[in-house]
Amino acid sequence: MKFDTRDKAILRALQDNGRLTNAELAEMVNLSPSACLRRTKMLEEAGIIAGYAMLLNAKAVGLAGTAFVQVTLKGQRREELDRFEKAVANIPEILECYLLAGQYDYMLRIAYRDAEDLERMHKDTLTGLPGVDRVQSMLTLRTVKRTTKLPV
Repeated sequence: MKFDTRDKAILRALQDNGRLTNAELAEMVNLSPSACLRRTKMLEEAGIIAGYAMLLNAKAVGLAGTAFVQVTLKGQRREELDRFEKAVANIPEILECYLLAGQYDYMLRIAYRDAEDLERMHKDTLTGLPGVDRVQSMLTLRTVKRTTKLPV
């Protein structure tokens, strides 16, 4: 689907604030409410707007730490990858999982409470995932930039 400058304005506005009412959004992008709603629905139906979410402050909910974990599997057959990915999907502390090309098979982003929680995650969870051969963690010191906004 091709979208024009108004569609892009809608996408940027909703990325800034997904709780905008249709009337507020329409005013921001200089459209009538009905035209704005029609365009927004079209963007949703086309899959460009994948959904709406609320973002939490990780520190405020007790998850002060973020780590990136590189995982190497013992093998790379499709069944092994599928078992690993299925297991990862059921672990709430794993926020993101990416299949990689290169030295490591996967990159995970995890959230943890403190050093003891990270140790527990490493010993009891990460190394116990199906097919895991090696786990290497990188701890973040500070988040410099983090966004969910795509440049449209």
